[in-house]
Amino acid sequence: MRAKAQKPVSSPAEAERLDRLRLIRSRRVGPATWRRLMAEHGSAAEALAALPGVAAAAGIEGYEVCPLPVALKEMAAARAAGAAMLWLDEPGYPSLLAQIADAPPLLWLQGDAGLLARPMVALVGARNASSLGLRMARKLAAALGEAGYVVVSGLARGIDAEAHAAALGQGTVAVQAGGVDVIYPAENAGLAAEIAARGCRISEQPMGLVPQARHFPLRNRIVSGLARAVVVVEAAARSGSLITAREALDQGREVLAVPGHPFDPRAAGGNQLIREGATLVRHAADVIEAIGTARPAARSPEPQPDPPRRPLYEISAVHSQILDRLGPVPVPEDQLIRDLSLPAGRVAQELVALELEGRIQRDPGGLVSRPG
Repeated sequence: MRAKAQKPVSSPAEAERLDRLRLIRSRRVGPATWRRLMAEHGSAAEALAALPGVAAAAGIEGYEVCPLPVALKEMAAARAAGAAMLWLDEPGYPSLLAQIADAPPLLWLQGDAGLLARPMVALVGARNASSLGLRMARKLAAALGEAGYVVVSGLARGIDAEAHAAALGQGTVAVQAGGVDVIYPAENAGLAAEIAARGCRISEQPMGLVPQARHFPLRNRIVSGLARAVVVVEAAARSGSLITAREALDQGREVLAVPGHPFDPRAAGGNQLIREGATLVRHAADVIEAIGTARPAARSPEPQPDPPRRPLYEISAVHSQILDRLGPVPVPEDQLIRDLSLPAGRVAQELVALELEGRIQRDPGGLVSRPG
């Protein structure tokens, strides 16, 4: 039986996009490594060609990049789902999201891409929200939409779903933890279809990916990265909504919270944020006023060219210095660089090698840690 022929690449631009997809889907290549490889080599094809050598220099033998059929299959799944591809350096990529240290190189999107160019406010909160919390989410989302803001959230049950539904008429963006063609939770399938028709759904994950626990913090950094401000409506003391709020602070976004009764555990997270300095929200006017005083986050500097490759004993010494300063608790990469007193480009180069080797991991918010 003859194998089915792969669809030929029709243009250099399409070939570059396919190579970019293969690069970001290659093993141990995250957003920071992808950006660095692209900056160093100028094109995805050159970066793919160099990647096995980079891996070998890090001590990984037999490294293989993402196979072409895998990328073609994802492209085909995207076409079948009506999803469009949007790269970090392409027109239409959300400008605020592009500023965060770990901005996703690729977004798959369904719906109105024009919404990504409008100012956004994130509304997040508890899945098991109270009736008052749901009511507050509805009122805030509707009023912010009428004021011209796009409401962004994570398509979860509870506060997220209520905010999306209330903002459908004015504009809403749903950031998904799994593939853009995978609806989670399933109960939000009808809402997701409405958002695809009247709003926009986006994801950085491969088509068809069913989300797991580790994917939700990655989604949360995009929710906050898109928005000028994050409003926590209801959240427990330890919840994903507080993770989003922390991401927002790290990204230089405004963080606001709706107060709740001190006896209600669903209000503990929001009340805690207010105690720590978050703006108290009574109505949409408070959010709009806070956004007016917010300052956009500074764009991360472009990676600088690395110095010539050092001898292996020098590389090993730098690796040891990096690993000695890292543990399971994530630390900011810029703090690590300051602690090492080495050139930023030198440290960044070795972090790429260590990440490919699996000895460190990149965490949302520009953080680095050693795997547990």
